[in-house]
Amino acid sequence: MGRRGVFICIEGLDGCGKTTQARLLVKKLKENYDAVFTAEPSKGRIGKFIKQHCLHADARGSVIVEALLFAADRVDHVQNEVLPALSKGKIIVSDRYVYSSYAYQGAAGLELEWIQRLNDHATRPDLAVFVDVEPEAVMKRLKRKKSVMENLETQKKVRDVYLKFVEDSQLVRLDGNRPKRAVARDLLKMVRTFLEESAKPS
Repeated sequence: MGRRGVFICIEGLDGCGKTTQARLLVKKLKENYDAVFTAEPSKGRIGKFIKQHCLHADARGSVIVEALLFAADRVDHVQNEVLPALSKGKIIVSDRYVYSSYAYQGAAGLELEWIQRLNDHATRPDLAVFVDVEPEAVMKRLKRKKSVMENLETQKKVRDVYLKFVEDSQLVRLDGNRPKRAVARDLLKMVRTFLEESAKPS
């Protein structure tokens, strides 16, 4: 392909099923497109540090440091995974991206404007989808050991921030309060429609 690829991100609360949906989407897209899966925190050095030291602590540390680390990881992720894939014309689907920083660090009290300035470098996704599941429902799904951010109060605040971006048309809401296959079907339909529209000459 000579044209630039397409960058899609899937967002949502912990336990909403977004990772499963992102992987299912890539699997279906591979039938007709060159599609790849990626995620944040990334598999780079900073992403690994975040996973090891920031997500599974008993108490949440400095939210400012957290925001800086995620922003730094995003630079690494974009430069080493996202942009190279896009330059080759691939469809790259990311499980979490910049909206996760807005939602999680914003819910923790940081000003959204500051977080957005911190992430000015972030390549804008072509399509950003919010898999919306009620906070009470995701808490029931999180049977494993919960991370520092996985509590009902935090998840409610996070959802509120996500919904603001839905209202601003930066995120497209997808009802995740349904069986996995139904959500996957609608996500695939949404993405295929977007790709078809994008391919039309302007």
